[in-house]
Amino acid sequence: MISGDDGQFSFANIAPGSFQLTIAAAGFAAQTSSGILHSGEVYIVPQVAMALATVVTEVRVTPSQTEVAEVQLKDQEKQRVLAFIPNFYVSYIPNAVPLTSKQKFELAWKTTLDPITFGVTAAAAGIEQADDQYGGYGQGAQGYGKRYGAAYADLVAGTFIGSAILPSLLKQDPRYFYKGTGTTRSRLLYAIANAVICKGDNRHWQANYSNIFGNLAAGGMSNLYYPANDRGAGATFESAAIGIGATAAANVLQEFVVRKLTPKVPSPDPAKP
Repeated sequence: MISGDDGQFSFANIAPGSFQLTIAAAGFAAQTSSGILHSGEVYIVPQVAMALATVVTEVRVTPSQTEVAEVQLKDQEKQRVLAFIPNFYVSYIPNAVPLTSKQKFELAWKTTLDPITFGVTAAAAGIEQADDQYGGYGQGAQGYGKRYGAAYADLVAGTFIGSAILPSLLKQDPRYFYKGTGTTRSRLLYAIANAVICKGDNRHWQANYSNIFGNLAAGGMSNLYYPANDRGAGATFESAAIGIGATAAANVLQEFVVRKLTPKVPSPDPAKP
């Protein structure tokens, strides 16, 4: 039965007994009304109010690559050797999302401004003074201050040029990606090779121009503030070679030692906590 324009309807010649009405309309939730019709009775069904149909829609929100990278980076920034030494430039997630340029600079800032960085720099300057390295700086508080400034400038220049500026321009990832599997020999070769190769932001392996040219640039800049006797092209290339060698040594330590001493290491499987 179709109702009239006013919503009313009627049935005639209905046999007595129990009945159930189902009222339906497009866009509304169906309603039912039941009762018992006695012989000779005119039964008026109570007013039926129909509610709008509820449509359940499943919505899946897929986070952007930048948002995923930010979450992974926050976990990475919690990595500290022995719970206090920064270990920010290693990823234990082999397929980690590439960092944006902004995130590369944020990681460089966080590294250079970490209190432990200042402490390590102070210790390095003290050793240099004790060994009378860079004798042109002299001794005493003034000499120590110059050594400290030079050591910190080296660190800042190397970090920003090699791990933020060039990686952003060349679209390369400044992090070391922990291998952790395979034979000792394969892991050793992998760690050493990562001083001169790296992952690009396209996740393909390529020459690590950021680290190579970053060390050269940082060495060249040091000519601006090191004593005259310790300047020159030879010193620049020597400093760059030492920087690349230090990266290789650090990678070997990362592969075989550092992970065991670093709490709060994220799971390599994103599906696991």
